[in-house]
Amino acid sequence: MSEEAKVDLLRKFVIFQQLNDYEIKPITDYIDIKKYPQETMLFLQNERITKVFFLLKGQVKVFRTNFDGKEQIVNILQAHDMFPHQGFFRKSEYPANAQVIEDAELITMSITDFEQFILLYPSISEKIYRILGELISDLQNRLEAKILFTAHEQIIMQLMRLTKIHGEKINENEFKIMINFTNQELANIIGTSRETVSRTLTLLRKGKLIRTDEDNLYIVNYQGLKQKFTE
Repeated sequence: MSEEAKVDLLRKFVIFQQLNDYEIKPITDYIDIKKYPQETMLFLQNERITKVFFLLKGQVKVFRTNFDGKEQIVNILQAHDMFPHQGFFRKSEYPANAQVIEDAELITMSITDFEQFILLYPSISEKIYRILGELISDLQNRLEAKILFTAHEQIIMQLMRLTKIHGEKINENEFKIMINFTNQELANIIGTSRETVSRTLTLLRKGKLIRTDEDNLYIVNYQGLKQKFTE
């Protein structure tokens, strides 16, 4: 792949968009671009951080597991996300597991090389801190929801959250969530049972607040969900 093509790919990511050609071209010597099939484990929780990943295509699930093997999904990443967002300059460990859930193409860079670029270009670190701040705020909101709201309410809130992050408007009232997830995965995001999720989704379908298309992607009436949540 040519240097120009690599530059075009890097510019798809927010942290590189304000670098000029002189600044961004050297980065192309330190990146690898590779395709990963579904179910590939990119790294494991508590492994030492060796790489930074930039997702070009596909989806990646970030999740933690406890001693019993129970899974808690932290995030579902899609095109133009980078990860992990922490551990720089501390020689620390990956905070969670990362697994490809839809065939993916990724740019990778060694953590050492990435840290050097952060030092050279403070604008990159500023953007990383902004992204990290948004993630912390999101995690705080999810923790607050866990404490203050019922499982039924949390499921509605999570559907609204997924709509905001991954939703694509398809008509005046409806948005399609452009990631695929199972009832168990939704349960793992919230920290509840699959049966509770199934019951809630059935009720929402009956109320015509959600439906699925031929690709099993969820289509939601966002305003309807919002009104349902406030009832």
